[in-house]
Amino acid sequence: MSTAPAATGTAIGMSGVTVRFTTRRSQTTALDDVSLDIEPGEFVTIVGPSGCGKSTLLKIVAGLVTPTSGEVSLLRRPVRGPQKEIGFVFQKAALLEWRGARANILLQAEMRGMDRARAARRADELIEMTGLTGFEKALPHELSGGMQQRVALCRALLHAPPVLLMDEPFGALDALTREQMNAELHRIWRETGTTVVLVTHSIAEAVFLGTRVVVMSPRPGRIIRTFPVELPAHRDYAQVMSDPRFDRLATELRGLLGSAAANH
Repeated sequence: MSTAPAATGTAIGMSGVTVRFTTRRSQTTALDDVSLDIEPGEFVTIVGPSGCGKSTLLKIVAGLVTPTSGEVSLLRRPVRGPQKEIGFVFQKAALLEWRGARANILLQAEMRGMDRARAARRADELIEMTGLTGFEKALPHELSGGMQQRVALCRALLHAPPVLLMDEPFGALDALTREQMNAELHRIWRETGTTVVLVTHSIAEAVFLGTRVVVMSPRPGRIIRTFPVELPAHRDYAQVMSDPRFDRLATELRGLLGSAAANH
């Protein structure tokens, strides 16, 4: 079940993007001169201190925030307003409490006016892919935090978006569940070929999941550096954690983030 776009061109493009939020009393620069190209099928993770504009960056790609200056493109088209060709997963699953897991997933189909039969087949594929079989009718309060996030992920993937944006989706989970969800997400990414951009505060998560890690400065957010992740395509959590390449990159990222904070 591949949803990858053609492997030509750029999935996401940002050039000279600056974002300023203005109120009656003050003006805040959230992002300053950010340029970033993401190719189809990449898994790009973004790390940086709180308040550096990571979430704002995702919202710009989604067309939910308009940059003060600069250009943004999605699938080689300028972003002008909210984009339909994305999936978005937030830190909280935001499920409807009165709907079961499958019904929550299919909410996406109702909102988009998708063909019912096609959406039902797709939902069943995703339920099987994410290990939710047997929990189709379970209400959110009957599911663990990790399972709720699986439902949210299925909902975001229902319309087979070529680009998936994820804003700290596992930040509220316990450490073990978070590791399990990281492994699950990486497997799903390999199987679907979707372009993924994930924001996280966790250096370990950024390195484990990413094909590239983007490091941002304290506010106003700028891209300090981008690192390629030289780890196997198929990643076992225990093996990756003991891989010297993982340790070297995590240490370098930690030092860079610490230095940026100290010099800010």
